Amino acid sequence: DHMDLPTIARLWERDQPRIIAPLGNDTIIRAQAPAIPIGTMDWGNRLEVAPGLHVSMQPAYHWSARATNDRNHALWAAFVILGAGRSVYFAGDTGFGGGRHFQTTAARHPNLDVALLPIGAYEPRWFMASNHMNPSDAVRAFRILRARSALGYHWGTFKLTDEGIDQPVHDLGIALKKEGIPARRFTALRPGQVWTTGQGAGSSA
Repeated sequence: DHMDLPTIARLWERDQPRIIAPLGNDTIIRAQAPAIPIGTMDWGNRLEVAPGLHVSMQPAYHWSARATNDRNHALWAAFVILGAGRSVYFAGDTGFGGGRHFQTTAARHPNLDVALLPIGAYEPRWFMASNHMNPSDAVRAFRILRARSALGYHWGTFKLTDEGIDQPVHDLGIALKKEGIPARRFTALRPGQVWTTGQGAGSSA
């Protein structure tokens, strides 16, 4: 989410992936690597990236900046990937912010199969709430999205903020229990962990 430009350039040189970015981010990437073709989208746009495979760009609650004088000069976004009759929502880096962006996504994309939701880097709340969800926020987002399953990420690799590195897993368990949601439906994925489609699937939240 912090758009490491040298890494993007190396990935392009090695694999030449199809890159779809929110508006304004194409300019940032091309400043580092002018030869990379970038597809850009606005919130609510949908693009067919391969036969039967679509990407839909959705709103997120965050801000963008590369320096001290360019706050919100580029768009921040989440994505829904649709193909083979399945749908995956990737929230990116987002705060809860009242949940309106999740409501918008749920209205556009009902019956999501999987929601990828951030659950880490959330303390102290006075500072982090506008940038990052905590596990309780993520569970609320899961309910709004009405996805069949959820996967938690954005935790466990580095200790970025005040909570313990394993605290998100503990707090997620508490939040799920409080909301009466079976733990199997929302898995906190550890770095490198593989999750197979169908694991934890259940009725809508």
